[in-house]
Amino acid sequence: MTTPVSPALVSVVGPVEPALLAAWTAHYRRLGIERFHLAFHFPDHVPEAWRHQLVAASHDLGVVPARISTGPWHEHTNTQLRDHLRHQAGTGWHLIADSDEFQTYPAPLSDMVAQAEAARQKVIGGLLLDRVTNDGRLAFWRPATGLDRTFPLGGHLTHRLLKGDPRKIVLAHSSVTMASGNHRAPGHKPAPDMLACVHHFKWRSGVLDDLERRVKQFASGEWAEHTPAVRSEASRLLLHIDRHHGRIDVSDPRLRFRHVTLDHLPDGWATEAARIATTWRPPAPQNQSGSKMSSPSS
Repeated sequence: MTTPVSPALVSVVGPVEPALLAAWTAHYRRLGIERFHLAFHFPDHVPEAWRHQLVAASHDLGVVPARISTGPWHEHTNTQLRDHLRHQAGTGWHLIADSDEFQTYPAPLSDMVAQAEAARQKVIGGLLLDRVTNDGRLAFWRPATGLDRTFPLGGHLTHRLLKGDPRKIVLAHSSVTMASGNHRAPGHKPAPDMLACVHHFKWRSGVLDDLERRVKQFASGEWAEHTPAVRSEASRLLLHIDRHHGRIDVSDPRLRFRHVTLDHLPDGWATEAARIATTWRPPAPQNQSGSKMSSPSS
């Protein structure tokens, strides 16, 4: 009997702190990942010393980057690099995760893949759970303290406040084509009762500068966008932070922040995630005055 091969991890990594890359790599190794296919992309504003430090940290972790590039972060940049990595990873299952996404599964990866194959499914889905500090500050974190202790609360910031798509394709067979942002795989629907929890550690110190730059570069056309969705989500977060004196409002009942950890799925996750994943719809488009426009039913 042959031993099942663990999925290859595919990720496009931006200018994150080396400590996050180390924690992220360790997390996926604990899940059984052995093959890492990473591409590093650095926008022009990132200092050369930071670039070298992060690439060196990757080598120290035993992960040799497949590609290193610099320049504008167009909306299609991530997709092109991701697809190059998937081609390099070859035939089989691919685990796809951004460098601030830490996935927790309801079963071991080998069991998840086996169940999907038995059901003739070629994708496995997940749902974002945004991780924040106890008081909503966008904090700096230290490896000695860890991500779980620094950002102990999990809630639905992306879905409820930013109006972003919280759905993720976390595992996909190499034969499946992925949409931008890893949110969908056209022609394939993940089973709603086996969704992974994608702990989203985006809301750290420094993220506001990144969001402001993103809005400016996309609005000016220096970074190409296909839809205004990414820019709109960033703008919503910046407005929320400004209204709440530099913090995320963790007391807002819509966001349902509560204490969670990476060690296991949140209580009631299967039901909660399935409900959100099956009912989520993109926000209605707006006209130039900002009012909602009616759109044809699908």
